[in-house]
Amino acid sequence: MFSDIDDITINYEEDGVLVVEELDKAVLSRGAWTTIIFKYRQWEKSKDDYGPERFSIRRYRKMNDEYRQQAKFNISSADQARKLIDVLQAWIAAGEVEPSEETD
Repeated sequence: MFSDIDDITINYEEDGVLVVEELDKAVLSRGAWTTIIFKYRQWEKSKDDYGPERFSIRRYRKMNDEYRQQAKFNISSADQARKLIDVLQAWIAAGEVEPSEETD
């Protein structure tokens, strides 16, 4: 578990192999509930190499001074990420998304 938001990572090693390699991250919200988006790639045994870049949005909750993952959504390809961006931009441009005073 992690006690500081900036220390949270999705790097995962198994049998000496970095199976999930975090390439970058951005903290979208901070506080007792924290949202982070990660850019990563996953080791593909069959290819003996890393696969394409992927993205994961993860939600953490601070309990007993430790952040614990509560939810995640994986974006499996750049194409899926573009589609998500396009939909969000269209909704925002159309005024379908109200500004919020909340931080998350």
